[in-house]
Amino acid sequence: MTGPAQANDVSFQVLSFDQLDGWDNDNHGKALSVFLNTCRDMKDPDWRAVCSYASTDPEPKQFFELFFRPVLIEDENDALFTGYFEPELEGDLYPSARYRYPVYKLPPEALESNPWLTRREILESDVMSGRGLEIAYVDDPVELFFLQIQGSGRIRLPNGASIRVGYRGANGHPYRSIGVELVRRGVYDAHQVSAEVIKNWVRRNPAEGRELLFHNPSYVFFREVSKVPADKGPLGAMNRSVTPMRTVAVDPSFVKLGSPVWVEKDGENPLRKLMIAQDTGSAIKGAQRADVFFGTGDAAGRAAGKLRDPGRMVVLMPIQRAYALLPESAI
Repeated sequence: MTGPAQANDVSFQVLSFDQLDGWDNDNHGKALSVFLNTCRDMKDPDWRAVCSYASTDPEPKQFFELFFRPVLIEDENDALFTGYFEPELEGDLYPSARYRYPVYKLPPEALESNPWLTRREILESDVMSGRGLEIAYVDDPVELFFLQIQGSGRIRLPNGASIRVGYRGANGHPYRSIGVELVRRGVYDAHQVSAEVIKNWVRRNPAEGRELLFHNPSYVFFREVSKVPADKGPLGAMNRSVTPMRTVAVDPSFVKLGSPVWVEKDGENPLRKLMIAQDTGSAIKGAQRADVFFGTGDAAGRAAGKLRDPGRMVVLMPIQRAYALLPESAI
């Protein structure tokens, strides 16, 4: 583990499985199946050994308890769980009066210069024009903005077909929440803000809404990933399909991608579930920051948009790796 997880304000505590609230009641078999989707891509020897045994069809709960130890990683930030989903947009491969907002591929100069142009500079100039960087065109700039936040989605075409797009890169500017900005301006209280509330406000206030979207200087570029079967989830940061309510996006500075994580969250819809850290996000920063994948479409979007709760995330690590994090005096 590298990066901020080595800072002095980060603490590690090895727990026992009986300290995980609800551990015995989860469906560990489903978690094991999702773990197998990505564990083969983990290259460290200890993870490869664990993955090799996982592929022999062990009893799931015993497998996790035998090969892992739960580790609580905490930094100075409070725990926060949010949700994300795969949106579906209306679009076409060609521009028209209805479909006039491009979904762009990554321009080479955005890779070479970090940061590159801001959202405003990209959209208020002709820097993207005439270069063949358009994957498709959609009918709603607000939905396109939220597609960039989610990082992947499906675009339904007029002929009934659809294409799938996934995250390819960004312009290098930090993500700034427009929901937080609306609260700062006094438009809403924090508990009132959701994706649907923000979308409706932007549409009711088109001029101010356009400026609000520019408050977030980050701009995301996509690639087409239509090879992913329609019944599978979008590709996550490990380039494998993510799974509704079993995949979680994390900060890889603290949590190794592919790791099982135990989620304890209260609020309106409590969660006690073993998930797999298979994704990341520009807004997901911190040891106890996590984003739960809810699935595809409007219903998943509404459910994901409501989630903003505290809780606790515990990372399952191979045994030697877990104890290596502790000072000698604690072992």
